[in-house]
Amino acid sequence: MFTGIVAGMAKVVAIDKKQNFQTHTIELTGELGENIAIGASVAHNGCCLTVTKIEGHQVSFDLMQETLKLTNLGEVNVGDLVNVERAAKFGDEIGGHSMSGHISVTATIKQVLCTENNRTIWFELPAESMKYVLAKGYIGLDGCSLTIGEVQDNRFNVHLIPETLQRTLFGHREEGDLINVEFDPQTQAIVDTVERVLAAKLLA
Repeated sequence: MFTGIVAGMAKVVAIDKKQNFQTHTIELTGELGENIAIGASVAHNGCCLTVTKIEGHQVSFDLMQETLKLTNLGEVNVGDLVNVERAAKFGDEIGGHSMSGHISVTATIKQVLCTENNRTIWFELPAESMKYVLAKGYIGLDGCSLTIGEVQDNRFNVHLIPETLQRTLFGHREEGDLINVEFDPQTQAIVDTVERVLAAKLLA
């Protein structure tokens, strides 16, 4: 489980590409790499990956083809940064909202509006996914637990404070970038349940 509070960014130092499979190696220093072990779960841009190899500060993770297709990790190159969060431990403070690290879809950044002290980013999703996007609800974007601002048709925005911009990739994101999306599981469960109930009533 993850909380959506990104601890920082890590640099991708190596990518070993094979058929329908890749191994990404990132550099984890300081608290990000403290007491890490083989088999540990670490979220990269919100996607839960498992540690497969450790050599000093360099930590490797295997990515299957489905992960590469479904998330923005398939577009990552050596030298790029990824948002990183270590798995939550029992008793940790949940500063964001409960997240699984399972990416639902990617969103496209359509507009970035900057002011002196914050930034508003507009995202576009496939129309069928917008049923899970509710104004003032939670959403996971590249591993960050964020509150949805406005919702318009198949677009929505979030407002980002300087701390988020400094600690995460959102300080560097531009129009056209793909962002990993994990919908709030409670919202998703409620929407899916209501749809099933209504469908059953129509068939009755």
